[in-house]
Amino acid sequence: MLAIQIKQPGSADELYLAPFPTPKPEANEIRVRVHATALNRADIMQREGKYPPPEGASLIMGLEIAGEVESVGEDVTRWQIGDKVFGLLPGGGYAEFAVMHQDMAMPIPDGWEFTDAAAVPEVFLTAFQALHWVGGLKAGETVLLHAGASGVGTAAIQLAQLMGAEVIVTASSGKHELCLELGAKHAIDYRKGPFLEKLKDLTEDKGVNLIVDPIGGDYFDQNIQALQTDGRLVMLAVMAGGKTSANIGPIVFKRLQISGTTLRSRSRAYQIKLTQEFKDFAYEALENKTIRPVVDEVFSWHDVAKAHRYMEANLSAGKVVLQIKE
Repeated sequence: MLAIQIKQPGSADELYLAPFPTPKPEANEIRVRVHATALNRADIMQREGKYPPPEGASLIMGLEIAGEVESVGEDVTRWQIGDKVFGLLPGGGYAEFAVMHQDMAMPIPDGWEFTDAAAVPEVFLTAFQALHWVGGLKAGETVLLHAGASGVGTAAIQLAQLMGAEVIVTASSGKHELCLELGAKHAIDYRKGPFLEKLKDLTEDKGVNLIVDPIGGDYFDQNIQALQTDGRLVMLAVMAGGKTSANIGPIVFKRLQISGTTLRSRSRAYQIKLTQEFKDFAYEALENKTIRPVVDEVFSWHDVAKAHRYMEANLSAGKVVLQIKE
């Protein structure tokens, strides 16, 4: 098969398309002819040599796919050849074929394009994990989502609304309209200075119950101040750095809970359980389009370097998708 590979760790110019061994499905796995995959920050980090694949995962980038079942392992009972599926992977999506456990796959809703389905798994599962499993978001609470126009952010806005919560986001001003359209009640322009004072104004000094943050760095101190008593902070990444000079006193006095979480490095059993609970909670809403993936741009996989540079420039609002099969 053909797959996008990395000559050596570095820039997007190191990506190239070349033959690679076609994966073989194990007894409980399906092999999918990939029609589309999507970009994630983890792909850029892997390309740069900063995020090696988990043990046993494919060396090929790509954490999510949409396509057609091409072959099945001997113990597979849930799928047949020709079924249209999408789902999460620990790696291997930037290729003509990828394998996945049968319980990690979900059926593509009727009428959906493969490019739309490929934009769902990583961001919606990450958002569901952060909001529900880790953050314990409840109906009537208020959640602050940083990077609200990102793939995870756009998914989290919609899932939080589905959970009955009020949503506030930080995003650049040009992306506010999208966030509000998806269901955010307020949007704060992080480029106009610290978000904390604006948040206090919006919440009448009450603050929020939950914050989901992929930024880190100087945001940490503001996050601590922005949380109500018994508030929760869920850290997804540290895009602005992992160091802070925050005053940690409020963590004790306000009884705050601070959690960090990842998804790619989790066990298969964990990812299967998360997939199934997400499906139970949100699949009907995807089918009836109450919630939806936000696709910013679709690139041919022959233009993968261009797609990576586009994401690195922070130009996207929502997901950047690679079309594998025309």
